Amino acid sequence: MRRDVFLKAAGLLSVTGALSTLPSTARAAGSMKMLIPADRGGAWDTTGRALGRALREAGVASAVGYHNEGGAAGAIGLAQFVRSARGDPSALIVMGTQMLGGSVDSRQPWILKQGAPIARLTSEPNVFVLPENSAFKSMNDVVNQLKKDPGSVTWGGGPRGSAEHIAAAMVASAVGVDPPKINYVAFADASAAMAAILSGRVTVGGSGYSDFAAYTPIGKLRPIGVTSNERLPGSNVPTLKEQGIDVEISSWRGVYGAPGITKIEQLLLVSDVTRAIETNAWIEALQEHGWKQAILTGDRFGQFVDQEFANLREVMTRSSVIS
Repeated sequence: MRRDVFLKAAGLLSVTGALSTLPSTARAAGSMKMLIPADRGGAWDTTGRALGRALREAGVASAVGYHNEGGAAGAIGLAQFVRSARGDPSALIVMGTQMLGGSVDSRQPWILKQGAPIARLTSEPNVFVLPENSAFKSMNDVVNQLKKDPGSVTWGGGPRGSAEHIAAAMVASAVGVDPPKINYVAFADASAAMAAILSGRVTVGGSGYSDFAAYTPIGKLRPIGVTSNERLPGSNVPTLKEQGIDVEISSWRGVYGAPGITKIEQLLLVSDVTRAIETNAWIEALQEHGWKQAILTGDRFGQFVDQEFANLREVMTRSSVIS
C-alpha cells in the first residue's frame, strides 16, 4: 500500500493501538526526505545518512533524499525545515544538543517545538584533545595556563552553543576563571574545526568522542579529558571529574518530523525509525563510529527535549555563555 493511501486510511482509526493492528507491509513507505542542518562530513551528516541507509534496509523507505543546509548551529536548516516541510509526513530533520544550545545562545525562540518529536538516537560525551605538536601534555597544563592568562588558551570546536563551547565555559567556571574571558574559536563545520585542531592553530580542541577516534591511535591528537561521569569502556582517557574539574555534559542526536503532521503520521515515523534502528545497517554504524545508542521516542522524547532546553539555558547562564 502506498504511504499516502495508508495515511488517509489511518486517519479514520483511533491513535491508540491503530498502528499495531496493521500488518507491517501496510506501513511500507515511499521516498523520504532528510534535512541535515550542517555541512557534509560532521556528526549530524553522518547520523542522518546512517539513519537513511537503515530506513531503506528496514523496508520503510524506498529511497531517502538528503539536503545539507549548514550554519548558525543548525538554525538556518531548522528555519528552512519549519518553513518548507510543514505538513509533510515523509520529512525528517536531524537535530541535537548543538541546535538547542545555539538557539539559547542566539536568544531565538525554540521553533522546532512546532515539529513532531520522533526519536533520540545516540548520545556520547565530549572529549578535549591537544594537537601532536602542543607544548601542553595534560588538562592540568591547560588549566594552569588558563588561570595565568585566560585569553592565551584558544578553545576550538563547533558553533557557539555547541556542547564543546558550553563545556569549555564550564571548565573555566569550575577552576575559578571568569567564563567570558575564555578565548573560544567557533567553526561553522567539522572539517574546518578539525583542520585547525590538527594544525595546532588552536590550543585545545573539543568535540564528540567519536569525531576524534580516527586520529588518537596514530598520535595526531592527544585526548586529555572526557566529559562523562566515568571513563568510557576500553578507554584510558580520564574524566574531567577525575582531574578535579566538576564538569559533565553529553552530545545527543535525534530526529524530528515536520510541523503540522497528524498524530498518526508522527506515530508512523516513530514506527519507521524504531524498525530502522534494529537493522544491521544501523548496528554497523554504531560500531563504526563508536556511538552509544540512546533511544527515546515520541512524546517522551519531546518532554526530554523541553527539559534539556531548560537545563542548557540554566547551565549557559550560570557559566556566562549567555548573560
